[in-house]
Amino acid sequence: MNLYEHTIIARQDVSPSQIKQIQEKYSKIVEKFDGNIVKLENWGLMNMSYLIKKNKKGNYIHFKIKADGKIISELEKNEKIDKNLLRYLTVKVKKFDLETDYFKKNEEKEFSAR
Repeated sequence: MNLYEHTIIARQDVSPSQIKQIQEKYSKIVEKFDGNIVKLENWGLMNMSYLIKKNKKGNYIHFKIKADGKIISELEKNEKIDKNLLRYLTVKVKKFDLETDYFKKNEEKEFSAR
């Protein structure tokens, strides 16, 4: 089993219930092919560096997956045809960083600075 970090960017006008459906849809695909989702993070709505399909912002969803390569190809095949998604990225890693919550720390710093 290989370790992957998989990030999805959904359109900015997707509702929170649709985001939950997207998370469940791709989680089920991983579990269907005997993969394991170690951690699922919803990073929320963030600005993008440049316009993608006329969107300035996107809803970021990040998966840490323990699976075979067949599962990743199946995920990406489904993501190509999903109209709610703007981009996706899969990176194979040697070890997961499960302690650091990069985006939660930024939010805490903003509140403590006020």
